[in-house]
Amino acid sequence: MKKICFFTGTRAEYGLLYPLMKLIKEKNEYELQIIASGMHLSPEFGLTYKEIEKDGFKINEKIEILMSSDSDIGINKAIGLGLISFSETLKRLEPDILIILGDRFEALSMAISSYIMKIPIAHIHGGERTEGAIDEGIRHSITKMSYLHFTSTAEYRKRVIQLGEIPERVFNVGAIGLDNIKNLKLLSKEQIEETLNFKFGDKNILFTYHPTTLNTDQLEEEIEEIFKALEKLIKIGYKIIITKSNADEGGRFINQFIDKFSVKQKDKVFVSTNFGTLKYLSIMSYVDFVLGNSSSGIVEAPSLKVPTINIGERQKGRVRGNSIIDVSPSEEEILRAVSIAQNMDRKKINNPYDQGGATQKIYDILKDYLENNKINIKKEFYDIKFSI
Repeated sequence: MKKICFFTGTRAEYGLLYPLMKLIKEKNEYELQIIASGMHLSPEFGLTYKEIEKDGFKINEKIEILMSSDSDIGINKAIGLGLISFSETLKRLEPDILIILGDRFEALSMAISSYIMKIPIAHIHGGERTEGAIDEGIRHSITKMSYLHFTSTAEYRKRVIQLGEIPERVFNVGAIGLDNIKNLKLLSKEQIEETLNFKFGDKNILFTYHPTTLNTDQLEEEIEEIFKALEKLIKIGYKIIITKSNADEGGRFINQFIDKFSVKQKDKVFVSTNFGTLKYLSIMSYVDFVLGNSSSGIVEAPSLKVPTINIGERQKGRVRGNSIIDVSPSEEEILRAVSIAQNMDRKKINNPYDQGGATQKIYDILKDYLENNKINIKKEFYDIKFSI
């Protein structure tokens, strides 16, 4: 039985990979292997590896790499620890192919290890642009080390090919995380309220904000502006459900700010380190709009017909549907965007990522390559003919 190995380092990444992992487990045509690392093993970020195990998966290896610091030096050291530990793990597991999603620094470390170990990589969500984060360069670097590519739009497929990847191995399948919306039975509002012990208001916001990692010098000023806007929104009747920031440089500062803010607004604000996919999507389906700079506001929210107010440059360059309202981290701009979001015709919201059935498409392609021995770790560079 051939072995398909998944790497996951964050709650969000696992949520997107979940439908494919579940399908492989159910089909039982391949051995499913899972390597959990990064934020999954940190008490500060909710020990989310437990969510993976709760979903019925066996984790083959748990590898701690996060430092106590979220500085650029701390992240570099975490990448180094990953290189040391991941290579040993891959040697033990000997997968036939490794699945990596996205653009996190943990994923970069795993991709380098796998590439050097001559283990082919299938990369999900390549070709995207997020010009305000270090993820931009990391994502394209993982693309160059990968053999198979599963992109979420035609534009992203074109960009992966532009990076020199063979067109026949670059597949536009749509966003895999959207299969969760179609396949999971979302919780009712009453079930969410009971689970969280928190009542929705007449008007509600789902808020997530991560550092703009290429411009952390402005982080304190940005956060102060954003939370001034949140205070005003609470005063005019909004309740706010907050998911904490991730392990990027500056993430701890944001989370400390969130903790102080929530203490002052106990009955108006609910904060969680990790909701898990089902609760997160269920909450999203009942809010008036999503606020912040998470990719979920751009990729998932439109499929639930929920508007998004996207703050700052972290997601700059990403393909957008018609429900995304871009603002700078300014109290005035955020408040102005709220009325636009509230008056948006939800029935007309479209989602360029929603092609349907990404999970099955990826599975079928993996099966074709594994069963027909199409994988060759030797990569050619595909030159596009053009004139300068």
